[in-house]
Amino acid sequence: MTQKKSVRFIVEGGRATAGPPIGPTLGPTGLNVMAVVNKINELTKEFAGMRVPVDVIYDPETKEFEVKVGIPTTAALLLREVKAEKGSPSPAKQRIGNLSIEQVIKIALIKRPDLLSKTLKAAVKEILGTCLSLGITVEDKNPKDVQKEIDKGLYDEILTKYEAEWQ
Repeated sequence: MTQKKSVRFIVEGGRATAGPPIGPTLGPTGLNVMAVVNKINELTKEFAGMRVPVDVIYDPETKEFEVKVGIPTTAALLLREVKAEKGSPSPAKQRIGNLSIEQVIKIALIKRPDLLSKTLKAAVKEILGTCLSLGITVEDKNPKDVQKEIDKGLYDEILTKYEAEWQ
């Protein structure tokens, strides 16, 4: 039995092509590159416009493959949520959008496998840190202030509603 091999790509959701980097990398393996590209596009279409990590795991002998899709970056998820192309050039002065605490919780739940946080509360505070660096306000407030309000228990009721999804 042969050892499976793996290749990682960063692709735009739903828009992978047989061109670089996928085609040149997979061509020499003998895999059906278009079949791989089609599978990647099918699995990443919900992340349209976002850069997504994708692993292609294949057997060099049988040419069978599987595609595992990673989770886009926290910044990419936040930018999609505020419908912005990129973060603020001056986050302390210039805001690019505003999110509700529910939207921040939703992103924390999506990112759960990649986060180091042990609790939903800690994960939300982690996401708020990224909001701060992108120039995104939350509940029309500076994300630092929202972090302090979380520490004071102001959002405990809403966080409790989502706690089961975190488990």
